[in-house]
Amino acid sequence: MTTVLRYTAFTTSPAGGNPAGIVLDASALDDDAMLKIAADLGYSESAFVTPSAADRTYDVRYFSPKAEVPFCGHATVATAVALAERNGPGDYLFRTRAGEVPVTVEGAAGEPLRATLTSVEPHLTDVRDEDLAEALAALDWPAADLDPAFPPRIAYAGARHLVLAAATRERLADLAYDFDRLAALMHRLDLTTVQLVWRESESAFHVRDPFPVGGVVEDPATGAAAAAFGAYLRALGLVPDAAVLTLHQGADMGRPGELTVTLREGDARVRVSGTAVPIE
Repeated sequence: MTTVLRYTAFTTSPAGGNPAGIVLDASALDDDAMLKIAADLGYSESAFVTPSAADRTYDVRYFSPKAEVPFCGHATVATAVALAERNGPGDYLFRTRAGEVPVTVEGAAGEPLRATLTSVEPHLTDVRDEDLAEALAALDWPAADLDPAFPPRIAYAGARHLVLAAATRERLADLAYDFDRLAALMHRLDLTTVQLVWRESESAFHVRDPFPVGGVVEDPATGAAAAAFGAYLRALGLVPDAAVLTLHQGADMGRPGELTVTLREGDARVRVSGTAVPIE
């Protein structure tokens, strides 16, 4: 019988953050079995781990309730914490469909463990005018509600995310979109989520992530999108080359979480950190 763990990432409370299913030994599972477990759980993603001969090195695959995705940040953080609770903090290496993702887990006794993942090499691509118009129509967002300081782009750091910035917190809070229409566009553009953002200060942002392609209306805390967004901000000169950013996500859906994004000068890869705890 397959043992499925349930953790939630980017929070210290079981009621916050983004839940993920975790199978720490999926070596006996085929694709259909993994997809069924993910669908039965109903979380935005679940992680399936196969240990390798190398110490603290694992092959990890991620499934939403509808399909496999190449990389998932919150399930990576949750899985790393689950492994560290059993094997001890330190450095781990996850071999994902997107590439190798190093993860470091730290924490003192009696405190929630904190994991930091290092993304694959990120990049940005432009968005065609007609695709942007379709995204805004699906979201029911007038173009005038966008923040002109943040040009729309598709950002990648393991998975593709369309970045759209709201001009006001009220615009970000009002999210009622056409599920099927946005899903169709996202499938066509090979997007994992749409990263909706609002800048609160120089280093703090509020974010939301519709995820209809995964069969989920909204992702509560999205580590892969956070990594992509960090790369986006740096590439467009919207933050310094070296910066520590705080992303607040999930409050609008009653599951508040906090993601830390770290940019290092001279290193294109993005680090995303957060705690994770079991769901009781």
